[in-house]
Amino acid sequence: MILDIRKNPDPILRQKTRKIKDPQTKEIQDLVASMLETMYSADGLGLAAPQIGQDLRLCIIDEGGQVYVLINPQITAKSKDEIVMEEGCLSFPGQFYEISRPEKVQVRYLDQHGVPRKIKTGGLLARALQHEIDHLEGKLLIDYVKKNKRKNIKEK
Repeated sequence: MILDIRKNPDPILRQKTRKIKDPQTKEIQDLVASMLETMYSADGLGLAAPQIGQDLRLCIIDEGGQVYVLINPQITAKSKDEIVMEEGCLSFPGQFYEISRPEKVQVRYLDQHGVPRKIKTGGLLARALQHEIDHLEGKLLIDYVKKNKRKNIKEK
C-alpha cells in the first residue's frame, strides 16, 4: 500500500522515534512492505518511518539495488573526513542542498527478521544511512544548512 509522505513542516518530522520491540510482528512486516512500495513510487533512495507518520525507529534504503531494512539503527562510528554532496529529501520535494557529512560510518541495526547486523560503509550508502537515521532523531537536512543559505534553495 502506498502511504502519504509527510512534508515539512509536519510536526512528526521533528519527533524522536521509539524503539521497535518485536521486528517480526505482522504490523512491522506490513509497514516495511508499504514503506518500500511508497519509496519506490516516489523515486526515493530511502524512507524513514516518521516520513509516513510513524514514530518508530525504522528506515529503509535501496542503494544500487541492495535493499536495507534498518530497525533500531544506531551510528556507532563516523570518519573524521567529511565530504560535501547535494542532498534531497522526499519530505522537501524539489529542494536540494549542499551538505557536509562524514565520509564513512558504521551502523548497528536489526534487519527485517530481527537479526543483529553491522555495516561499515562510505559513499552514497553512508550518506543515506546518516540522512535516514537523522529522521529517526527528529533532525532534518535543513538543520545542516545555514539560515542565510536556505533562502537560496536550489529547485530541480
